[in-house]
Amino acid sequence: MSVRPLVILPDTQLRLISKPVTGADKEIRTLIEDMFETMYDAPGIGLAAIQVGAPVRAVTVDVSKREDKQEPLALLNPEIVWRSEEMREMEEGCLSIPEYYEAVERPDRIRVKYRDLDFKEHEIEADGILATCLQHEVDHLNGVLFIDYLSKLKRDRVMKKFAKQAKLRSEEA
Repeated sequence: MSVRPLVILPDTQLRLISKPVTGADKEIRTLIEDMFETMYDAPGIGLAAIQVGAPVRAVTVDVSKREDKQEPLALLNPEIVWRSEEMREMEEGCLSIPEYYEAVERPDRIRVKYRDLDFKEHEIEADGILATCLQHEVDHLNGVLFIDYLSKLKRDRVMKKFAKQAKLRSEEA
């Protein structure tokens, strides 16, 4: 297992639509292990494969509190099959948009169909922080970022800030 470098805004990879996983082979299992390692190291509660430069439909999540036992969940080809009409606003952040947080409104409850690391199909219903996290990560697989839910003004400010930081990093390199 190893910590992989994170893809950071404004990198255009974050806008790619990830391809379906066709099986849980050794390569996918290694990717998932590295994603957990990267997610815990960051630290974060969710990570989409595209955030470590792998454009495949794979997600890792663990919304357990840091002092509690870890509850890692790996989802291959996750698909939201149902959303509640009730909405909930939660503050979100993203490992690919470091140190930026904003309130986003999303459905409070969802149902997700996915495959596990044995490529068996499952369906789970989630609410609260798990529902928010899963929606955030599935969005990543579709090239959508949480800042896309913000006003154009806020989104443009964030993009400008991260473009400036990227330019400074490239000048230093």
